[in-house]
Amino acid sequence: MNINNALVRIENLFFSYNGEQPEYVLKNINLEIESGAFTAVLGHNGSGKSTLAKLMNMILTPTEGKIYINNQDAAQSDIYETRKNVGMVFQNPDNQLVASIVEEDVAFGPENLGVAPDQIRKRVDEALETVGMSDYKLYAPHKLSGGQKQRIAIAGVIAMSPELIILDESTAMLDPAGRHEVLSTVKKLNKEKGMTVILITHYMNEAALADRVIVLNKGEIYLDGTPKQVFSQSDKLKKAGLDVPQVTELMLALGAEPGLKNYEFPGDILFENEAADLLELYINKKNAEV
Repeated sequence: MNINNALVRIENLFFSYNGEQPEYVLKNINLEIESGAFTAVLGHNGSGKSTLAKLMNMILTPTEGKIYINNQDAAQSDIYETRKNVGMVFQNPDNQLVASIVEEDVAFGPENLGVAPDQIRKRVDEALETVGMSDYKLYAPHKLSGGQKQRIAIAGVIAMSPELIILDESTAMLDPAGRHEVLSTVKKLNKEKGMTVILITHYMNEAALADRVIVLNKGEIYLDGTPKQVFSQSDKLKKAGLDVPQVTELMLALGAEPGLKNYEFPGDILFENEAADLLELYINKKNAEV
């Protein structure tokens, strides 16, 4: 990758929560995230996903190695500048909600960045509209559902206009419709506004939407590539305690059926429309053989 285009660069990173007798949670991490990229990070519980996110935001600092944000050593830079550039959305929105009214909560971040009041008003309105929560701007956050709270937390980060937004299992508390809405929002921010996105998730279907998938296993980078490259390695993923998207699993099952050995069912199909097109070809071919 072009280092000059790397928003995040991690070199020889090791991290331990116990410095005296280190048992490394992350080890030998070398990684670059390009500006404007949409990257998903997968891994079994305990693989180091959330720890990696907190290191990029300087909530934690490396035991060994370096993290560069915009070519600046994050450990040596102003921590507030780093957190201005790297926005975090956590799994539990209650950890991020600080005000008694929704719009005030979304305004909290920009206010602390010294944004002009008229711009804060604009950012708050746009952020709430983006996450579909404009009608709730005068509500008390504690009266909202878990999914609604999460969307407010995301709006609060969006309002700060960071270069990178890290979503750490931030769709875990949402129902399928809510997850779809948030992911559509994230994709829009990435594609239309050029915001760099790192999505930490345990939903394989979510990871398939990214441009790049990184799999952590036992604190190390285990797989790294496009969604098709990563999810076509189902055996390796299962060894790491992970699955593949449901559509991919279906195609693999069809390909393993003895009676279908004359037909191709690729193991890198990720989306329903791809599977539907392939099955239509299969049906047409089978009908032609009759």
